[in-house]
Amino acid sequence: MYRLSIVFIFCLFQLALNGQQVYKIATYNVENLFDLQNDPNHNDDDFLPTGRQQWTQERYDKKLAQIAKVIDSMGLPDFIGLQEVENKKVLDDLCEKTSLKKAGYAPIIIESNDYRGIDVALLYKTAVFKPTNTDTIQISFPERIVKQPYTTRNILYVEGLINNSEKLHFFVNHWPSRSGGLEKSEPKRLYVAAQLRKRMNDLLNQDPNANMIIMGDFNDEPDNNSIRTILGVLENANPPIPGFLYDCFGALNQQNKGSYNYRGNWNMLDHIIVSAALYDREDGVYIQNPTIFRKDWMMYQDRKFGAKPNRTYGGPNYYGGFSDHLPVYLELVINK
Repeated sequence: MYRLSIVFIFCLFQLALNGQQVYKIATYNVENLFDLQNDPNHNDDDFLPTGRQQWTQERYDKKLAQIAKVIDSMGLPDFIGLQEVENKKVLDDLCEKTSLKKAGYAPIIIESNDYRGIDVALLYKTAVFKPTNTDTIQISFPERIVKQPYTTRNILYVEGLINNSEKLHFFVNHWPSRSGGLEKSEPKRLYVAAQLRKRMNDLLNQDPNANMIIMGDFNDEPDNNSIRTILGVLENANPPIPGFLYDCFGALNQQNKGSYNYRGNWNMLDHIIVSAALYDREDGVYIQNPTIFRKDWMMYQDRKFGAKPNRTYGGPNYYGGFSDHLPVYLELVINK
């Protein structure tokens, strides 16, 4: 034990001596984190104590504790994009009433018009990051895309300084689902991708070397049109091409690994995509070690399809699991 401590301290000393700082960035669809109160502006009736899901205080507390366990086990990332969170209250409870309290997280959420009231958010450690601008990319579908009334999640944008030095631009996403089939639902995701690309182009026109981190549940895989064509995402280029984006999880997708399991098939639906400036390892700021976080205690052994993420609900059936998605993360390295 003493010897390990000496080695650990030596490694920290070497990092400090080299001026290298490493931060962890994660994204996690936590599957329906609702509070217990009725929101008259959204369709959250199922997630009430009297609703179809019988969403009780006991189940809510267990859900918070399990999300915290996953985040804690990832090593308390410095930044966490979250999907399927109802409001700031559930984020405050997650940050203040669980094991995450020790990490010093603060949440950012701007609620959207999603018909169920589930939104995206960013947790960040206040000790390392100072937000300077928060905004949303509003998603309002034209009639040519969606003929009936339909609302979805906006994209959360957060700009800020990490350790009062490097500027980072975060975009947290949760694109429309594949409900109704991949082909039928695709136009919605193509439209969302176009709105996101437009905002990123505006940033790149101001600063071609902008450090952009685009993350979340895209409900599409690296080779789908929304990501490959509309966003202009490449899997690899040496050197990186300015203006293009790079999917850090494309290689894992080619190995048939993923963050979501549909009938035994692993899909890479959760992504962290970065701008060329962050993909260039020759620069002083870059990303490394993309990882799908998976532990046995997060999984359920399906008799037919094998290991799958152990979800909280399947329809109205309560399973008491963590989420139907696995989180993904990578490391941001700053050399000074």
